[in-house]
Amino acid sequence: MKLLTHNMLTSHVKGVTNGYPLLIKATEVKVKEVDFNPQFVCRMIPKLDWGPLVQAAEDLGHRHDLPGELVPDYEKNEDFLKKLHRVLLEVEVIEGCLQCPESGREFPISRGIPNMLLNEDEV
Repeated sequence: MKLLTHNMLTSHVKGVTNGYPLLIKATEVKVKEVDFNPQFVCRMIPKLDWGPLVQAAEDLGHRHDLPGELVPDYEKNEDFLKKLHRVLLEVEVIEGCLQCPESGREFPISRGIPNMLLNEDEV
């Protein structure tokens, strides 16, 4: 699971009002090089929740000088875009789980795929 995906996931367990951001408990993390695409990264930035992204990268030990706040004129800052590209698209949680911050419900991550399916009593 890439951090881009994590940034857009939330817990939908019945009764949960604050299911975001999910906490990452990773047992295996890999970095897989992906071709740098600055246009894609620029298009994704407005869709990101910056604080949870930075926290997730920090929790995984892959923040790599990513600033706490979004930099102005990021479209023209190739160094920033490369750092963000690495965090969003190259850092991948292979095994572990995501935990709902309110209910504590854990969703497993297996072979890089988060299983967000709910049990019948959680719907």
